[in-house]
Amino acid sequence: MLDMKLQVSRTTRLSAISMALLVLLILVMACAPWWASRADIRLLGEISLYIALASLWNLLAGYAGLVSVGQQAYVGLGGYAFFALTLLAGFHPLTALIVAPMIGALLAAPVAVLIFRLRGAYFAIGTWVVAEVFRLTAAQLSALGGGSGISLPVSVVNALAEGRFLREAVAYWLALGVAVLVVGTVFLFLRSRRGVALMAIRDNELAARSLGIDIWMTKFTVYLVTAALTTLTGALIFLQKLRVSPDAAFSANDWTAFVIFIVVIGGVGTIEGPIIGTLIYFALRETLADLGTVYLIALGAVAIVIMLKAPTGVWGLIRRRRGLELFPISRRVQGLMGKRS
Repeated sequence: MLDMKLQVSRTTRLSAISMALLVLLILVMACAPWWASRADIRLLGEISLYIALASLWNLLAGYAGLVSVGQQAYVGLGGYAFFALTLLAGFHPLTALIVAPMIGALLAAPVAVLIFRLRGAYFAIGTWVVAEVFRLTAAQLSALGGGSGISLPVSVVNALAEGRFLREAVAYWLALGVAVLVVGTVFLFLRSRRGVALMAIRDNELAARSLGIDIWMTKFTVYLVTAALTTLTGALIFLQKLRVSPDAAFSANDWTAFVIFIVVIGGVGTIEGPIIGTLIYFALRETLADLGTVYLIALGAVAIVIMLKAPTGVWGLIRRRRGLELFPISRRVQGLMGKRS
């Protein structure tokens, strides 16, 4: 007699292959300083940082339901924290990159307590107000250039590594490493018990509360993790730019509007979506950037078409039609045939 046994599994053959190919791709990308031009290295580093920003915003909005339009607060905080630590406190650049996210998490805690009192559109507006408070505060810091900003001294840049090639390579490796760290953190978080609780909250907050899930603490944890890693990403962004100013550091257009565009066209609530969206965004930017205002119009047109034709984004459309999941976080029930004793 045959007996059917059920087994719950997350990994499929396709996802296992995709993860292996992803590791290979990361290794190839890590070797980019030896096969890509300097311009390509800067572009790949920028792509990596936007993947990090988009993945973090997606974790916050797509999974936790905390739709923020003020994540530029932590990007700018990262830039200013890095400059303050290196210029005023005398930290080594790599040490400053370790301390910066701690500062981000520390400041995010009281901010979360305040804005978590708001709901829906009021929460989004509250995050923007917090970002403006951060920007106005940074403009008052005369030691860091006030409203005009400040440049990173050559001595700090040279402390990163010896030689221009190695400095550019280290900056690129840091950007690539942050992208891998963020995507890996999101993946492992969503596979954990807290990640399951987070998705339960997203699907039905009332039902999640009835199951004993601490909704406030779960969202608070996500907000702190997102703030810390966004601060780290911001520090790397302005390490590469070598200059920070309030308007550039807390730009809603660069660090929130474009990030939201990336996640929307890629697919909200998926790990793959921000990655696909970032690649699409940079393909459009590099193709249409010379067209001036037409470039922004084209971005808006693409977003509108995708929202109308594929509300779940490009990856959501692919996943619905093909059943693909490159990062296995969903549970699947598989039947196994065995002999009955």
